[in-house]
Amino acid sequence: MKGVVLAGGLGTRLYPLTHATNKHLLPIYNKPMVYYPIEALVKAGIEEVMVVVGGPHAGDFISVLKNGKDLGLKHLEYAYQEREGGIADALSICRDFADGENITVFLGDNPTDVDISEEVRSFKEGAHIFVKEVSDPTRFGIAVFDDKNKKKLLKIVEKPKDEKHNLAVAGLYIYDKKVFSYIKKCQPSARNELEITDVNNFYIKAGTMKWSYLTGFWSDTGTFQSLYLANKYWAEKALLEK
Repeated sequence: MKGVVLAGGLGTRLYPLTHATNKHLLPIYNKPMVYYPIEALVKAGIEEVMVVVGGPHAGDFISVLKNGKDLGLKHLEYAYQEREGGIADALSICRDFADGENITVFLGDNPTDVDISEEVRSFKEGAHIFVKEVSDPTRFGIAVFDDKNKKKLLKIVEKPKDEKHNLAVAGLYIYDKKVFSYIKKCQPSARNELEITDVNNFYIKAGTMKWSYLTGFWSDTGTFQSLYLANKYWAEKALLEK
């Protein structure tokens, strides 16, 4: 199993903080944001990782992450996403790195302390997503389940306008090698991006998608409020551990 951290984008919603550096290098308490997904991968036993970067501050990652040894990695590679093409587009760059192996993918701006070691060890084929209840479902890809069979995942809806369902698909996924062929089938969305939601729906239609509830802390950092809450969580956690 190999790992991928997607850390491209311009972070425009966090201007002026991101005028000077990439969003994923902003601090979450006492660490750069991108440390958290890498540490989660290492905790799950994954030691070969590719970080996909983008934007005008892409070079900053090298001075922060270096060769990854300090974070417990045996091998760290970088790839550059040349345009704002979406999560699935960024993941497509990693095909050669994956080299036919299964991959665990983390969004670099989704700091978390989850332990997915068991899911990684037991994964064979298909895909596995993690869901967590959120208070603002219109900002996420939302998992829709059968009304009668609550465990039957029907589809994922990207940023729904209504708030009937509130189980968000967290920014961490496990995929087999078919993920890259599914990405090729994706059509640009209204945002002119290749959506990871479409990829996940291909797996659902094929009957090869597994899911589980996410335990532990997870948050995106796409708003100033969510960025603050992530910092608050780790600051308080550090105080409790003293």
